[in-house]
This record gives sequence, structure tokens and C-alpha cells, in this order.
Amino acid sequence: MPSLNKVTIIGNVGNEPEMRFTPNGKPVTSFSVATNWVYTSPEGERRQETEWFNVVAWNRLAEQCNQFLGKGRLVYAEGRIHTRNWEGQDGQPHSKIEVIANRVIFLDRRGAAVLADEKADDAAVLPEEKADDTAVLPEEKADDAAVLADEKADDAAVAEMEPEDLPF
Repeated sequence: MPSLNKVTIIGNVGNEPEMRFTPNGKPVTSFSVATNWVYTSPEGERRQETEWFNVVAWNRLAEQCNQFLGKGRLVYAEGRIHTRNWEGQDGQPHSKIEVIANRVIFLDRRGAAVLADEKADDAAVLPEEKADDTAVLPEEKADDAAVLADEKADDAAVAEMEPEDLPF
């Protein structure tokens, strides 16, 4: 039976990205993203709620998030929801819900201006680099190349967009 685990968020980075390395040398960067929901209460009062997301990027995407993101920056992150479970030193079970990013776009002008100098590859939008050593199938590489080509054509538009210009 088909299933889908996909999440898209646009918000502000809540802390400086933290990059570390796995025991076998793979880079991983974690950062939080705050999204806001504004609504009017039944009493007519405007209210705002903030939801926080923990985002994790791996490999090359991790390196670029660590380099170009900072607290307060506007970011688009796309990926899948993952629940991580572990047992603490006290023997108590713990869990954490994370977004494993496969695409990150730096939306504010500062990030777009820095990335405009990178002609060799599209640093703002990258396919997910797997956390494990599984091989990427040739058709997946072809699909990723097609997606990147389409997104490179749209890069100029992304660089010129303001947050209030987003269609959603």
C-alpha cells in the first residue's frame, strides 16, 4: 500500500545551526525553525501561535546549512518526519520528533546574495544525501537532476521574493 511522509515548513531559524560528525565522519547539522500561525479569536482578538520544528540535514546539505544559515534567517525546509527514540543515562525512555531535510532553500536576501556566487552547483537546493551508505539508483539520480535543473531556472525568482510574496 502506498504511503507518504512529507513535510514542508517556512519559518525563521531559531538558533545557530549546530554541526557535528558521526563516528564514520558524516556531517550532520541540526537547527530549529519557528513557524507562526495568526488567527482571530471568537472575541475578535488577533492571536499568534508559534510552532517549533527540529530540522536535521546530512552530508553536503548539512555543510551548506551550517555555512549559510543563522539565527533569524528565513528558510524553507522540506523533508520527512522522523521520531528518534533512545534511553537516557537515567534509564528513562526519551523521544524526539525531527524533520530530516532533503531540500533547504535560503529565502532571505542575505542568503540568496551569498549563494548567487556559487555557479558550480545549486547550494540552496540539494537532493537528500542519505544518512546511510545505500546507493542511489540511476533513475533517482536522473529525477534529482531534472528537479535541480527546473529549480535552477527558478533561482532568480526565489532570490527576488520577499516573505510576503510567497503564494501560501
